[in-house]
Amino acid sequence: MKSKTKFSTKITLITIAVVMAFAAPIQLVQTAAADSYDDQMSSLQQTINAYNARAAELSQQADTLQNAVNILQQQANALQAEINLSQAQYDKLSAQIVETEKQIQDNQDALGKIIADMYVDGSVTPVEMLASSKSIGDYLDKQEAQASVRSQLNSTIDTVKKLKADLEKQQSDVKIVLDKQNAQKANLAANQEQQQSLLDQTRGQEAAYQQLVSDTRTRLESIAAQQRAYYASLNGNVNSGVVGSFQYKNWSGNFDCGSDGYPYCGYQDSYSDPWGLYNRECVSYAAWALVHRFGKYVGHFRGSGNAYEWPSSAPRYSGAWRVYDPQPGDAVVLPQMGNFSPIGHLMIVESVSGGWVHISQYNFYGTGEYSTMDIRNSGVIFLRFPSA
Repeated sequence: MKSKTKFSTKITLITIAVVMAFAAPIQLVQTAAADSYDDQMSSLQQTINAYNARAAELSQQADTLQNAVNILQQQANALQAEINLSQAQYDKLSAQIVETEKQIQDNQDALGKIIADMYVDGSVTPVEMLASSKSIGDYLDKQEAQASVRSQLNSTIDTVKKLKADLEKQQSDVKIVLDKQNAQKANLAANQEQQQSLLDQTRGQEAAYQQLVSDTRTRLESIAAQQRAYYASLNGNVNSGVVGSFQYKNWSGNFDCGSDGYPYCGYQDSYSDPWGLYNRECVSYAAWALVHRFGKYVGHFRGSGNAYEWPSSAPRYSGAWRVYDPQPGDAVVLPQMGNFSPIGHLMIVESVSGGWVHISQYNFYGTGEYSTMDIRNSGVIFLRFPSA
C-alpha cells in the first residue's frame, strides 16, 4: 500500500467567519462542490486499492506458480542428464555388440579356412603326405597343429559369443531404465505445460488488473486536476487563516513543482517515491527534504505514511522523536482537523522566530506545488529525525 496525504483546503464556516466573514454564503456552496470532488476521488481510490489488492494476490499466486515451474524445470534438467548418461551407455553397448559380432564372424571365417585346408590336405593320402614330409615328426606336427588351431578358434568363438550375450543383457537392462526415464520425462513435460499454462493465465489476469489500476488512476488524476483548478480559483488570495489552534500567515503562493529541487514532478499521485509516498504530496516532499536538504535518515513508511500517522510511524521506521524546541530541519505535523485537514498535513521547519516558525511545504490548498508560510508553533507536532 502506498500512503498518500492530500491537505484539503476546504475552509470551514468557522474559519471563513474569522478570515472572510462576508463570503460565508458563497463558501457554503463552494464547500459542497469540493466535497463532490472528494467523494469521487475517494470512491476511485477505493477502487484502485481493491484492484491493487487483487493484482497483489495474483502476483503472489503467479510467483508460487513460477517457483513450481522452476522446480519442474530443475527436475527435467536432472532427468535429462540421467537420460543422456543412459543413452550414452546404451550406444556404447550397441557398438561393443557390433564389434563382438565382427570378431565372431572373423573367427568363423578363419575356422572355415582351416577346415577347408584340412579338407584339401585330407584329399592327399597319408602315404603322399608322409612322403612330402621331411620326417615322421614333421608329419605328426602338421596333424597336431591343425587340430590345435581349430580348437583355439572354437574356444575364441565361444568366448566372444558369451561376451556378446553379456553385452546384450546389459543393453536390455539399460533399455528398461531408459524407457522408464523417457516415460518420466513425458509426464514431467505434461506437468510443466499445465503449470506454465496456469502461470500465463495468472500473469495475464494480473496484467489486466494492473491496467485497470492505470485506467482508474487516469480518471482519478482528471478529477484531481479539476479539484486543483477549483481550489486555485477558490483560495488564490487567501494567505492567512486560523483553524482551531492552528494559525498561518504570509502564504507565499504556489511555485512550480521542482523549483525547489524536489524531483518527483510527474502527475500528482501518479507514482510513489522511495519512501512509499505518493508524489507531489506534502509527505513526499517532507521525506525528500529531510533526506536531501538536511541529511536526515528517513525509512520506508510501509503503508503508514499519511500525515496524521507520522507521530507514530516515523519513530517506528525512522527513529524520529518528538521535540518542543523546533529548529531548521524538523518535520511539522498538523494533525487531522476536520474538513480543513482531514488526514493531516506535513511541513518542514526552515527557520524559527519567537512563537512563529517559517515552513516549506507541498500541496497546500491541494495544488501539488511548492509554497512557504509562517505558522504558530501551537497546535502542531514537531518531529526530529536522526542524521543519516
